[in-house]
Amino acid sequence: MTDVAVSVPPAKATPFHELEVLWVHHWTDQLFSFRIRRPEDFRFRSGEFVMLGLPGDEGGKPILRAYSIASPSWDEALEFLSIKVPDGPLTSRLQKIQPGDTVLMGKKPTGTLVLDALTGGDRLWLIGTGTGLAPWLSVARDPDTYSRFGQIIVCHTVRNVADLSYRDFFTSGIHDDPLIGAEARAQLTYYPTVTRERFQTPGRITDRIRSGDLFADLGLPAGFSPNTDRVMLCGSMAMIKEAGEQLEGYGLREGSNAEPGDYVLERAFVG
Repeated sequence: MTDVAVSVPPAKATPFHELEVLWVHHWTDQLFSFRIRRPEDFRFRSGEFVMLGLPGDEGGKPILRAYSIASPSWDEALEFLSIKVPDGPLTSRLQKIQPGDTVLMGKKPTGTLVLDALTGGDRLWLIGTGTGLAPWLSVARDPDTYSRFGQIIVCHTVRNVADLSYRDFFTSGIHDDPLIGAEARAQLTYYPTVTRERFQTPGRITDRIRSGDLFADLGLPAGFSPNTDRVMLCGSMAMIKEAGEQLEGYGLREGSNAEPGDYVLERAFVG
């Protein structure tokens, strides 16, 4: 037997964090939210997304999808809002997670739904449909949002009233936030619309933009102005395409991380 040091090859670095589920809340039979433990070294900008998923069955490849982070950049946990698809490769399993379970998360957040991608303005519109509300939960709790804009308007369009997840939060709960509660009370407006049930503000958000009802309801001049309005869009491809065309018609210019502009959308979600 010889006294020779044997070098052990370093363990292969994994591209994912394995994180504990802390909390799960089912809003409806089609929507749920969950929070996971945040790695100490994980940093992101409010509004960014990350790859999230579960290990594959029987040792297969992990199943991952892009999810907007619904918690602000300062939060000690990471929150997400998801749909439930009965036969979906990921959500059919993800919807069954419980506190204590483990999910996989990519290590590199990214995205364009961030303040850095917008030029300065007076009013920030956060327009989303369905789970496209998620990044607004992050942006609307970021102190920088209230420093940069005098008014923040969160528009959320869903099919049914029960789908207005976080409605209570945006109408009252956010006012108790220890970091931005006072600012939100003074500067934030929540504007929900519902397309398939009776509601005080019915219909698609793009229809209410076109008719002028959105601006009349809020006591604002009709239309968007490149001088004052900045807009973020997230949700269905149909809404993003139509709203983007409307904004261009008002003279707003799309921005990006490389070249900030008047409005932004998340192209990773719309293809």
